[in-house]
Amino acid sequence: MTARSGPLAGTTVVELAGLGALPFGTQKLGDMGADVIRVHRIGEVPGDPPAHTYREYDRGRRSVAVDLKHPQGVGVIKALAARADAFVESFRPGVCERLGIGPDDLLAVNERLVYGRLTGWGQDGPLSSAAGHSINYEAITGAVGSIGPKGGPPVPLLQVLGDFAGGGLQLAFGVACALFEAGRTGRGQVVDVAMVDGVTSLYSVYYTMARTGFHHEELGTNLFDGGAPHYNVYETSDHKWVAVAPIEPHFYEQLVRLLGLDPASLPDREDRSNWEPLKEIFAGVFRTRTRAEWQELLEGTDTCFAPVLTLAEAADYPANRERQVFRPAPGGGLELTPTPRFSRTPGQPGPNYAYPGADTSDVLAELGLDAATLRAAGAVA
Repeated sequence: MTARSGPLAGTTVVELAGLGALPFGTQKLGDMGADVIRVHRIGEVPGDPPAHTYREYDRGRRSVAVDLKHPQGVGVIKALAARADAFVESFRPGVCERLGIGPDDLLAVNERLVYGRLTGWGQDGPLSSAAGHSINYEAITGAVGSIGPKGGPPVPLLQVLGDFAGGGLQLAFGVACALFEAGRTGRGQVVDVAMVDGVTSLYSVYYTMARTGFHHEELGTNLFDGGAPHYNVYETSDHKWVAVAPIEPHFYEQLVRLLGLDPASLPDREDRSNWEPLKEIFAGVFRTRTRAEWQELLEGTDTCFAPVLTLAEAADYPANRERQVFRPAPGGGLELTPTPRFSRTPGQPGPNYAYPGADTSDVLAELGLDAATLRAAGAVA
């Protein structure tokens, strides 16, 4: 195994392969130096799992392929857990227990083990066994219902709140906290991460705003949801978009001046009834120039300005290039630089498996297990 760098170097995390949120969370742990060993399941369908192309969140881990329904396959999982610092999974509640690799089973072979469980609805409750996706967890927390244009429908979100921030990041944070505690006490524990919990945590400020009357239920009428003229996006003459957010009065005054407007002639922005007329005035001005022209005038000022970029444009944006937000990836293309950044132990992306099970023999050898015998028995692939 190649030596890793980062604040979690020397830490081993076993990941039962899952979708979306789980690999995002383990990618963050891997970027920080953890040796992430992903376990792919075999035996449920004829043949081995198919190979797939490199994906951003597949970096920084090795892969073994194990039949979780084979007694010797379960033995492999227990051998991995015995030497690991953390074990994470995203099955429905009760599945791991039925397979013989639940928290009690694995903590029995390693009392220091941190056992991370990621689900949408949680390990208990009336919805715990129901299927769901990010939009469902975002929906019941009020997140989807709070975003959309005035007079229009709520807008489906890009998995960011539910899967990645509310799920994967919460898992990585919870595991890191539990690893810290285990280092002091020598005892592991179960980390129960539910995406609904994660979304509500992310929305804590807005629950408070709603209770105090600062944030209204009507879509598109609030400071941060497109209702305010001074926290909004505007179309330019070349049919692109720019974003401005001069919330503070002195920043707002600078924007008004650079837009060539007379402050005395503008409606008072503190009166919400003036927001729609103000948005129309700003929209008319922004439509007089291209996005590039507005960048030349406003970029770097205190107007809280930014061009609205596509995903492809973001990689080539000068500020992103200078900070090396994106960098060359193995095999071509770009990948994201690990975050957050550390002054002494910076994160470093680890190896990427070529296909599910690519590292089975190497990992089993490190455990002192005979890969040939286990392969012949059908326990691994």
